[in-house]
Amino acid sequence: MSDRIFGIFGILLAVGFAIAALSIEESFLSDAVGPKAFPLIIAAILGLSSALIALRPDPEPRWPSLLRLAEISAAVVVMILYAQLLPVVGFIVATACAATYLTWRLGSSLPGAVITGISTSIGIYVVFHLVLGLSLARGPLGF
Repeated sequence: MSDRIFGIFGILLAVGFAIAALSIEESFLSDAVGPKAFPLIIAAILGLSSALIALRPDPEPRWPSLLRLAEISAAVVVMILYAQLLPVVGFIVATACAATYLTWRLGSSLPGAVITGISTSIGIYVVFHLVLGLSLARGPLGF
């Protein structure tokens, strides 16, 4: 029963996401794909996967332990803080911190998580900002 509730919630979330994406105003200078394409793709994937969960639920779902739920909640808090701090500290710093924490919680050693977080942040910055020319949040250091 919990899988069906989760699936239906996901479908409703996907519909809301698609409605929000369709309300994005397009500039006359936008590219051929436009700003609505990526959010609509995400909404479609979320809707299809949620429908699959709702239509084919697990007969005996195992809920995570209280400790695991606390870890999941902490990851959600980190992602919320990431979104809030992104314009304040900039893309590289915020992404490095979030990626470091999440990598560490997924089982890496702390030094390995720091290396992975920094590498991920710089790698994404290079690809999206320097190669593709997309603008990313600039912090007080200018990147």
